[in-house]
Amino acid sequence: MSSLHHDGPALLRLGFIKAEGVRMEAIPSGFESRLEGLLRSRKRGLSEAEDTWRQSVRDILRNGTYKPTGRGKPASEYLIRASMEDHFPRINAAVDICNFMSLYSLLPVSIWDLDKAATTHFKIRLGMEGEEYEFNSVGQNIDLKDLVVGCAVSDDRPEGNPIVNPVKDSMATKTSDQTGRVGAIVYARDHDGPTGSLVSICELFCDLLSNCGVESVAAFRVVNHRETVRI
Repeated sequence: MSSLHHDGPALLRLGFIKAEGVRMEAIPSGFESRLEGLLRSRKRGLSEAEDTWRQSVRDILRNGTYKPTGRGKPASEYLIRASMEDHFPRINAAVDICNFMSLYSLLPVSIWDLDKAATTHFKIRLGMEGEEYEFNSVGQNIDLKDLVVGCAVSDDRPEGNPIVNPVKDSMATKTSDQTGRVGAIVYARDHDGPTGSLVSICELFCDLLSNCGVESVAAFRVVNHRETVRI
């Protein structure tokens, strides 16, 4: 079992997804056509309701000194821009599904290798003074102060070691071709938007991950403020 405790902002809801038996080369049947259709739709631009939703999602990140502007915007906004410029990233089955779900929902989504995290306990909180981690292969770091962060909790680090956030995930727990178990978090508002309910978004996410190989299985839980869930 894996657990997640929500100690982040009150207006933040989480979709916590866990998948096992995933094969990183196993793209689900029908996924390519789904993605192509979504990219065509996003290239035409967001509706007024969707753009209002996009802007409201930034409020998840408005905590303390953190401002969701420039390079500090939610990763979902990078994917919107990439879809309009024909530069949508393709990495592996799990990450491609993660990015699809983010573009579909207009919500930031994190994904990580559960085995690299080396724990079954995770926590969402705000980053503390001096916390940072490396987020790309050239060694760039992101300052995590007051940013919503997902942490791997251990006995010697009960406050958790940050591994993901809605802007950039850590290199330390990124998926690879050898990854078979993944965790994911959908960072959502405290109310549903025009792209569907958080439950329906997580259901589709799990359905796609469950088709990444014959042994792949996935499950999810919605996590509210101050709540702990287990999968």
